[in-house]
Amino acid sequence: MKTSVYQELAWRGFIKQQTSPSLPDLLEKSRVKVYVGFDPTAASLHIGSLVTIMGLSHLQRGGHAPIVLMGGATGMIGDPSGKSEERKLQTLDTIRENMEGIRLQLRRFFSFEGPNAAVMVNNHDWTAKFSYLDFLREAGKHITVKDMLEKDSAKRRLERAQSISYTEFSYMILQAHDFLHLFDAHGCVLQAGGDDQWGNITLGIDLIRKLRGKEAFGLTFPLLTTAAGEKFGKTEKGTSVWLDPKLTTPYRFYQYFINVDDKDAVSYLKLFTYLSRQEIDELQAKMQSAPEQRAAQKKLAREVTTLVHGAAAAEAVAKASEIVFSEEIGSIPEDVFREVFADVNTTVLSAADLAAGLPPVDALVKAGLAKSRGEARRLVEQGGVHLNNRKASLESKITAEGLLFGKFLLLRKGRKETCLLKFE
Repeated sequence: MKTSVYQELAWRGFIKQQTSPSLPDLLEKSRVKVYVGFDPTAASLHIGSLVTIMGLSHLQRGGHAPIVLMGGATGMIGDPSGKSEERKLQTLDTIRENMEGIRLQLRRFFSFEGPNAAVMVNNHDWTAKFSYLDFLREAGKHITVKDMLEKDSAKRRLERAQSISYTEFSYMILQAHDFLHLFDAHGCVLQAGGDDQWGNITLGIDLIRKLRGKEAFGLTFPLLTTAAGEKFGKTEKGTSVWLDPKLTTPYRFYQYFINVDDKDAVSYLKLFTYLSRQEIDELQAKMQSAPEQRAAQKKLAREVTTLVHGAAAAEAVAKASEIVFSEEIGSIPEDVFREVFADVNTTVLSAADLAAGLPPVDALVKAGLAKSRGEARRLVEQGGVHLNNRKASLESKITAEGLLFGKFLLLRKGRKETCLLKFE
């Protein structure tokens, strides 16, 4: 039996809240236009945004038409939802730059051709045409302060005695009006978004009901945390994992997913890939029978990196991840090598040290991995020293021909202590 798009979304874990019990029937019997908004308040989306992106993508794959809204207007204010303090206003030039980068990221996930082609719109195109008085009459007149105060974006700030400016307080009216505009101009009847958008979405539904006498619908996706209770998309250093490769390299992006907890792996496969139920069930079974192989995490990392950065980048970083601790380390690209070992202590030595071949004993002392030649000699004799992932002996010599990319040597003491020697 064919699975409906709603059933598919529910099985994958996308359904958090919906405004009407008739939504599943609507999605089954009608071709629906559904919109999700993305505000350009940062230079890039991060992987927390992937839940919303993938949810909308699955709706398109199920036969519905996505409207991808770029918040050229709302981004000038900043959504207070989920925020404990006032956002810093962005300049118009920054918003335009951010919007262009985000637009390119989003185009990877949607088809802009065919009967259910996606369209991309910018809410600045219609919002900027309104005068302040016109907007108050068009939208503000029909939204009560009582309703706005009951929305989480304002309520939580005020409960914590934190201020919210009139500017951010007005954000929800702008978003409600976006839904009204898209309802009129595109026949859009469904807005989706993260669960923190629930109040903004329902305000738009109310506005459409009051002004057009028609029913519109809302659907929210979950806001994820990891098995450890941490906010999804944060690294150990507390920074977001970005979709822009200049902010988070493909290798680090891949590593984030390959290192997810076993408790998260299956749910992430459902949310962040297009793999079938059978494929995911097989990976789950393999994870239970042979957890040390991390088959689910490897597949997850490969699939998500391909979606965000392309097949070539995914292939390169997957290969690097497999061989970075093998004797074939020199076969990975230099830029990936530099990224992998960016945080490793580096000791700069003279290329002249290589003329007669540098003994590993001397290299250990120069790198500070041994306090004396005697200690260094014992380490080598015990088999605890590796040069470019190959076990060193007292007879080993470091030469120019053995350097990685003509200038680097990876010196490892035991399993955990590593130093990068750079010869100049």
